[in-house]
Amino acid sequence: MATPDSTQVLTSKNQLLDAFASGCKPREDWRIGTEHEKIGFCLDTLKPIPYEGARSIRHTLEMLASEDWNLEREAGQPIALKRGMASVTLEPGGQLELSGAPLVSVHETCQEVREHLRLLAQVRNDLRIGFLGLGFQPKWKRENIPWMPKGRYDVMRRYMPQVGAHGLDMMLRTATVQVNLDFESEADMARKMRIGYCLQPVVTALFAASPFVEGKPSGYLSYRARCWLDTDASRTGIPAMIFDDNFGFAHYMEWLLDAPMYFVIRDDHYIDCAGQSFRDFLQGKLAALPGQFPTMDDWELHATTVYPEVRLKGFLEMRGADAGGKPWICALPALWKGLLYDETSIQRAWDMVADWTHEEVVSIRNMAPEMALKTPFRDATLLQLAETMLDIAGSGLERINCLSPDGKNETLHLAPLMDAVAHRRTQADQWLDAYAHGWNGDIDMIFTEAALP
Repeated sequence: MATPDSTQVLTSKNQLLDAFASGCKPREDWRIGTEHEKIGFCLDTLKPIPYEGARSIRHTLEMLASEDWNLEREAGQPIALKRGMASVTLEPGGQLELSGAPLVSVHETCQEVREHLRLLAQVRNDLRIGFLGLGFQPKWKRENIPWMPKGRYDVMRRYMPQVGAHGLDMMLRTATVQVNLDFESEADMARKMRIGYCLQPVVTALFAASPFVEGKPSGYLSYRARCWLDTDASRTGIPAMIFDDNFGFAHYMEWLLDAPMYFVIRDDHYIDCAGQSFRDFLQGKLAALPGQFPTMDDWELHATTVYPEVRLKGFLEMRGADAGGKPWICALPALWKGLLYDETSIQRAWDMVADWTHEEVVSIRNMAPEMALKTPFRDATLLQLAETMLDIAGSGLERINCLSPDGKNETLHLAPLMDAVAHRRTQADQWLDAYAHGWNGDIDMIFTEAALP
């Protein structure tokens, strides 16, 4: 199906459905996209990197632009880089995010990550700044984090405190890795989405890597995931409609229409319409733009302002993992590819979760940030579920048998997950043990231990 015209004026729900249906792709065209965020710091002071100055986020973007990336600006300020279908963007607190290109193999993803980290190593040497691979800023308070100069963040900064206690923490102090996956049909999308939602708490547990807040243990293994539990219930979490037997594009569209808007863009300016209704916009009744109707661009922008555990656009975004180092970045696409891109694996994964209820999945999502792999589920724990997930994913990757130049299949990228399950210890567990025994309570050591190469 052709991609809808982004400037098309929308007056019908059928046009909104077309935006989702246009994402359907034949199996041979399926790709994997990986996005990963990093928390920056100054090597000498460990303080967050400011936007302006000699050692700054702005200077970092300008340096990276010289490496074949095109610099993009907003109101004259550098705020992103673009190269082909890949981009480097800024999260609100200066977290640097690589949104990778859609690639065939996890081997290619790892090469993309290596190249990105190589460029950051040059920046580190020249500007004396580094980046952390973990899920939450381990030392500095919210008021110590500089805001990036993007119009959308101004709107969200005003609105977030009205709908949750941790929305600003999510914006300023968290970092994640996510994977984007394709689907063949509406039915394929629905099956993958249901599996994704059910298994996302297990992923949160496996990838838990944010135990510290403001210099000390927080009581959580993934404080990043804890923040998402109290950010904005109307646009986050696990919507109940995912568990409807006839779930499809229309269900997600209706949920998205009910999610309050943040903004629209007109003449390169953000117009604040936080809390207003896209349903009203579709009828020309948006209070911020009375008498105007939305375009496909407006709908696609609105689709980026909801943050459920699995997000639907023209592809599926598997969210829910703390950021980590290169092996962990590569592990996430390997896990989901092995689960959902092989027919035998996806059937096994479906059989695993088919009788899980919405209430059960919400319950383990609520517990996983604190208990991680020890989270109870029925007569087992998330550790046992993780073992089953990895068995399914590994078998799937073996059947797909996508080989690296040296003849290895993609199962090698599951190594950090296999190790975590074998030792029953997440990255967070390891760091907490080191904090108590090897670091003597010195949180500054995490800036060495979690630093990206």
